[in-house]
Amino acid sequence: MTWLGRVQDAARLLDGIAERTPVEESRALSRIAGTDVLLKCENLQRAGSFKIRGAYVRMSHLTAQERVRGVVAASAGNHAQGVALAAQLLGIQAVVFMPADAALPKVAATRDYGARVELGGSSVDECLGFARAYAERTGAVLIHPFDHEDVVAGQGTIALEILEQVPDVRTVVLPVGGGGLAAGVVATLREAAPHVRVVGVQAARAAAYPQSLAAGHPVPAPELRTMADGIAIGLPGAVPFDVLVHASTEVRTVSEEDISRALLLVAERAKLLVEPSGAAGVAALMAAPGQFEGPVVVVLSGGNMDPQVLLRVLRHGLASAGRYLWLHVVVPDSPGALAGLLHDVAQTGANVLHVSHVRTQNELGLGDVAIEVHLETKGPQHCSTVQQHLRACGYRLTE
Repeated sequence: MTWLGRVQDAARLLDGIAERTPVEESRALSRIAGTDVLLKCENLQRAGSFKIRGAYVRMSHLTAQERVRGVVAASAGNHAQGVALAAQLLGIQAVVFMPADAALPKVAATRDYGARVELGGSSVDECLGFARAYAERTGAVLIHPFDHEDVVAGQGTIALEILEQVPDVRTVVLPVGGGGLAAGVVATLREAAPHVRVVGVQAARAAAYPQSLAAGHPVPAPELRTMADGIAIGLPGAVPFDVLVHASTEVRTVSEEDISRALLLVAERAKLLVEPSGAAGVAALMAAPGQFEGPVVVVLSGGNMDPQVLLRVLRHGLASAGRYLWLHVVVPDSPGALAGLLHDVAQTGANVLHVSHVRTQNELGLGDVAIEVHLETKGPQHCSTVQQHLRACGYRLTE
């Protein structure tokens, strides 16, 4: 059977199980990218990500004997929830291994769906080792997050929906971890709409695919240090890699700053909550405007975000967007100096977030004090205005 046939079969299995997620226009992102951009909102999918598609298709094909033995999986969160929900719907016992630092809401949701969660290890790859050992020990069936034909076919149903929702689509941009989502979309579009370009996106600090595609075989990522834990996979899967390498799929990388800015834009302008990995495609468009033929559909792959992580990420995004300003100002160490500085800052409209005195730096003269000020601003131009105003008032300052 062709890949398109498998994906169409998967779509029939998922009817009434997975949501047909909406596609939303983004005028803000369209202006940045220089072409029409639409967002495929898998962050609004059941269990908060696209993963229910592949997990349910894979598990629905298990034999009665396999279902009795139960299933085991490994995940940083999204696949965990997809497997747990699919197991609940199919009446199968599930055990999921998750990294020790997995987001608490993802762990809680996985347990709420009825799965037993085992925490340990520092990465998805390490958890996969635990899951394989558990499968060998107990006979449970391993539900791999990306390296299986059924999983790839399930994820490919997103491509069928995109073709129905945006018939004139020219480019699809999506995040890449192990490659199951990208492979499903690529395999489907190669048969159903070969004129559509697919661009995968990885975090630069967790990018195994660019080197792997260049080498013609899976190559481990040199590092896994990214806020985008959902796509922090050390080695491409054999099944998805075979699809992507034969299709000569392009995979780009984005920085942590790119991802932060993308999250901020999606939250502020699209009014959508998306996790870092889910915003990788948006980050790629923002980092390279004018390089994508439209209409472009960006897959927002997931929205499962720990609120504490969200707070840190948004702060990082605000800093990357020039919305924060750190100043080091030298003033006389005399009464009223700090009050005068803050009065002059207030005249610029900047908001003071933090102030500290430093009296022990080598470059300070006798009778001087350094004041470190953390400001909230309205953007890069406002930052320049603040600095110009303070210099005009006679202050010595550095960022």
